[in-house]
Amino acid sequence: MPTHGEEFPAQSGAPLTDSAGWTRIAALPAEDSARVQALMQAFAEELMQDGVRVGGVTQIRVADRSGIMLRDVATGAFYPISQDLGPGSVACNLDTSELALACAAIERAAGAGAQLIVISKFSKQEAGRGGLCDAFRAAMAARVPVIAAVSPHYREEWRAFAGRLAEDVAPERQALAEWWAKINGAAAGGPSI
Repeated sequence: MPTHGEEFPAQSGAPLTDSAGWTRIAALPAEDSARVQALMQAFAEELMQDGVRVGGVTQIRVADRSGIMLRDVATGAFYPISQDLGPGSVACNLDTSELALACAAIERAAGAGAQLIVISKFSKQEAGRGGLCDAFRAAMAARVPVIAAVSPHYREEWRAFAGRLAEDVAPERQALAEWWAKINGAAAGGPSI
């Protein structure tokens, strides 16, 4: 993602800058990850009930703390991103192939006319410019607003990645609704509601 003043080439070849119509990212502090993931899922479902086309994934934990899945907010499909490496294993259990499939689903949604993209988290993988970074880029190139949780451990990396394209939003339903209304007011050329 560009930092202030840098350009990111759009898919059409025209450069986009933060001052040339980039859509904003609502960055939710994810100190309480489970609560923030549930909030993003519920907000996406609420918007979809109102006819908004939403794409993206939220994260859920299964069985124990090591079992993590990503859930597609629109289709309900699951991407199990934790591999069972057996008892006693201390190796990284991230299933990068499932993570890549989830990222590709988000990229497809961004390119297929989604009006909002939900990205489960900016964390360790994204801080290293892997993980779901391409999903962020696809949403930005398509000028689709994004809601993302940001790990408290990677706030500096987040700032370097998103720069002025993101704004911190309180992890509360009302704050998300106000951000969404402001984004839609700006997109329509009218005042924020």
